[in-house]
Order: sequence, then C-alpha cells, then structure tokens
Amino acid sequence: MPKTADYIVDRLRQWGVHRIFGYPGDGILEMVGALDRADGDPELIQPRHEEMGAFMATGHAKFTGELGCCLATSGGGAIHLLNGLYDAKLDHQPVVAIIGQQKRMSLGAAFQQEIDPNSLYKDVSSDFIQTCMDPVQARHLVDRACKVALTNRTVATIILPEDVAEEEAVPSPPRVHGAVYSGIGWAKPRILPGPAELQKAAEILNDSEKVAILVGAGAQDAVEEVKQTADLLGAGVAKTSLGRATLPDDLPYVTGPIGLLGSTASEAMMSGADTLFMIGTSFPYAEWLPKEGQCRGVEINHDGRMIGLRYPMDANLIGDSKDTLQELIPLLKHKEDRSWRSKIESEVEEWWRVLDDRAHDKAEPLNPELVVHELSKRLPDRAVLTTDAGSVANWWARHLRLRPGMAASLAGNLASMGPGTPYAIAAKLAHPGRPVIAVVGDGVFQMNGMAEMITVKRYNERLSDGPLVFCVFNNQDLNQVTWEQRAMGGQPKFEGSQYIPDVPYAEFANLLGLTGIRCDNPATIGEAWERALAASGPVVLEVVVDPNVPPVPPQIRMEMAKKTAKAVLKDPDRVSMTAKGAKQKMHEFTESAKQTVRDLRDRGDD
Repeated sequence: MPKTADYIVDRLRQWGVHRIFGYPGDGILEMVGALDRADGDPELIQPRHEEMGAFMATGHAKFTGELGCCLATSGGGAIHLLNGLYDAKLDHQPVVAIIGQQKRMSLGAAFQQEIDPNSLYKDVSSDFIQTCMDPVQARHLVDRACKVALTNRTVATIILPEDVAEEEAVPSPPRVHGAVYSGIGWAKPRILPGPAELQKAAEILNDSEKVAILVGAGAQDAVEEVKQTADLLGAGVAKTSLGRATLPDDLPYVTGPIGLLGSTASEAMMSGADTLFMIGTSFPYAEWLPKEGQCRGVEINHDGRMIGLRYPMDANLIGDSKDTLQELIPLLKHKEDRSWRSKIESEVEEWWRVLDDRAHDKAEPLNPELVVHELSKRLPDRAVLTTDAGSVANWWARHLRLRPGMAASLAGNLASMGPGTPYAIAAKLAHPGRPVIAVVGDGVFQMNGMAEMITVKRYNERLSDGPLVFCVFNNQDLNQVTWEQRAMGGQPKFEGSQYIPDVPYAEFANLLGLTGIRCDNPATIGEAWERALAASGPVVLEVVVDPNVPPVPPQIRMEMAKKTAKAVLKDPDRVSMTAKGAKQKMHEFTESAKQTVRDLRDRGDD
C-alpha cells in the first residue's frame, strides 16, 4: 500500500508540480523514497544547498508562472530554506515548501534536530503553515497549501513528521463529523476596480499633460495594454528591476530603469511629470518618484494593502493590471499634443548615447559596462537573463536592450545575494531550448555560485540545449557595498571587509568538465561573448573588470555627494575612482550640450 509520502508526491503532481528542488536528509527519507518511486514525475533536482533549492523553486515560479516546490529535512535543512523562501514571499511568487520533522512521539523532548518550525516559519509562511499530524490530513493540507500559494502569490509550508510520512496513506477521510473533502483545482480570478474609480482615474489621466508611467512585475501580462495606454496618453514608461522585461527597450518612449540603478531619462521624466501612473509595482524608493504634491496619482495594484503606499494616489485601482487596463483604455482620450512624448524620446536617445560612451571609457583592465554593452548587441532571441545583488545589477539594469519575448529577473524586494545562478539553472530546466545568461559578481559566485557549478555538472546533459552562460565579474571586491560605504556611509573602502581572493573561475569550470573562458581585454570581449554563446554546453565566462568604475546614479543627491567626498579623502582607490566617476558624469553633460545644439539647429537658431 502507498505511504502518506507517496500520496503527497502524487497529489503535488496532480497540482502541476513536476519538479521539486530539494536536498535529502533522514527527516524526509520517506519523501525521498516516494520521489524515487514516482519514476521522475515529479523529478527531484538536487542542488548543493537547501537555500539554492528554495531559490530554484522561486526562479521556476518566476519564469513559468507555475507553482514552485522545494523540499528539506528537519532541523538545519528547514533553516537553510529560509532565505530563498523569503525571496519568494517578498517578490510574490507561489512556492510550496515541504519540510521534515521528528516523529510525533519525540516532540517536546529536545530530540536531535527538533526545532519549532511553526515559530521559525511564522513570518515567511504566514499565510499557511501546518503540520500533518495524521495521514488523513495530507489531502486537504496539500490542496490548501497549493490554493493559498497560488491565490496569495506567497509561500505555503507543510511540516511532515517522519512517522506520519511512513504510515499508510488515507486518500479519502472517513465520513464523520470534522472530516473535509478537498479537491484539486484553481483558476486565476478576474479582479477589477469599481466603475466609479475607473472613471475617476480616466478623468485624471485625460486632464493631464505630462504622464509618467512606472511598471513592475505585476504588469508583465499586460504588455499590449501598457503600450496602448502609453500611446493614448503620450506618456513615457520607466521600469522597475522586477519589471525589467515588461516592455522591450527598443520602444523609443521606454526610459528604462529607475532609482539608484536608473537612467537619466527616467529621472528627467519623473522630475517633469504632472501625473504619475503606477502599474503593478510597489517600487520602494520614493525619493526617485516625483516630489509629493508635484503630481496627481493613479495606481493599479491587485493588493489593496499596498496601493497608495509609495505616493499619495488620487485614484486607487485595486485589480489585475491587464484586466483593469482593458476596462480603463476605452475611457482614455488620445492626446493630440505630443510635445511631452517628444521630450521623453529625446531624453531616451540621449541616455543610450551616454551609455555607449561610458561603456567605451578606458578601464583597468576591462570596463564592466563594456562587458554588458557587448552582450546586449549579441543577445539571442527569447533569452532569459538573471543577475544578482551587487554592482553587476547596475550594468544589467542599464545596458541590456531587451527585445520582445525575452525574460529577466533578480531578487527584487529581498535584494539577497545568491539567486542569480540558481535562477538560471531553474530557468534552463524549465525552458531547455531557450538561451539563459546569468550576470553575477565574484563575491556571490564565491558565496554559492561555484558550488552550484557542481549542480550544473550533474545535470549537464539536461542543460546543454542552447546557451547557458554564467558571466562572472572578477574584481576582487564586494563592489556594491564598497560604493555604498562611500556614498551612504561617508566611509573609505575597508579592505578588511571588501577584498575577496582572486579565484580562477574559468579554470574551475574547466576542471568540472564545463567550458571556461577568461577575458581581460576590451578588444576581445565581443569575441569572448560569441564563443560563450556558441558553446555546446554550459559556460563560465570570467571577465576581469575594474572595481573603480562607479555605478553613478542618474542624479547625485547633495547628501550622497558630501559623504562620497568625505570618504574619498582616505580611500585607497581615491585617484582612480575620482577620475572615472568624473568621466562618467561628464558624458551626461557633454551629451546634454550636444543635444541642446541639435535642438537649436532644428529650430533654425544659430
């Protein structure tokens, strides 16, 4: 007879879970056995660490729209899952976690590996965490966990004691008082605001002259609707990092990223707008939005708890982005005056020219901006792109010109180090024929990426259909924190915390039987990308980059400038960083001056 563990595995399969990311342990031996008996459906993908399994489950959810699922043993295994599960919770991804527990009879005895997972998980899995105390519970616990994860786009957790997993399965409860008979099935609801609020939003947008749109991950299913809205309103569109792939970057009114990682075009649009229209985003950095009182506000957000939380809104449209825009668009009027749109498009053109100039500045040895700039020119169709916390996220956000059909993500709200590599692995497993490219720093690659290359080695045949490239920026510096020390803390770079050892990443890949490529020459970086993208299997592309090329924000706030100036006085890299930072900003001033001349000539002025 099948055991409770077999029943849980089968029930998850019926919910559409065909891949579980997990690491074995004695607290989940029956689940491991059940997966073995399942003959690969669902299959178990074994990472090097439970945290990576949780990140992979989150990445699977992000790049498929399906439930992600991860598995860990009792005690330390359950603890290790937490960071990856917080990534799912904060970025609103549906993930079901199955964690082991000691036998029921030993609970409360301070037995080995006995922890209190209910207390440990009460925040990360606040919407649903339950212990399966009897085999008869398994049916409704799996069903409800999946329903909660999908409905609330969050983490749901089932705690499974060893002895319950070993007991004979009970597919249907006895017909007695207290029994419940749950079923499989869920459909995404259509969530719409009321007609009065839609009308109010339309009146505000129709009366405006300078609309700035900001889109996030919540607008990814509404690409055509966002484009139509922007065209009607003559608006520009900025994108959060999580909304990176919402609109392609070849649209002339897409101003690109916003915030510290942002563009001067997004900054100019936000500072000049009279109306802010936020769609599917809870972008946290309000200092990069229009000043309070500058704009009227309209927002679409499916979560009423989050609407109007970043900027005071005049119309609060609680609903799904796509469905809400479909109701709003017929109420919008086409703006005949396109001067605002023209100004935005001019700012966008200028920004792309500035990026090109910055990428070709000399550096020692490689300019990190040039690395991503050269990748952008060679991006394969339908590419999936991931990155990690660190200075690489700046270049990833700014330089990549995404086209229709591409996908991209990172740890947005958690901003954790670690997910870039496991995201890429999960994406390649889910979409084996699509090119997948991870752009990560050496700090995070040392933290966990190198170990996950062993996972890549294990599943090499599964991961070799088309490009899978892990581009590692080797600068021997925890670079983003170094710049944060300077700009936010007013402190010089502290070598004791910031320096990391030089590691031959490409050679490490070769040792594992993967392809390793190393580049430290700006003249050959294009060729290096071409080799990596043409390779027959997974590639580690190690690029030796200059740590003193600063991730300069689109506007340097006065407090930030003061702290950086203070830090520079004692910084070990002060000469190099000052020269390169000044050169970066000079490109903006030079391009602005050139644009002014072009505008004057267009008007016929001397």
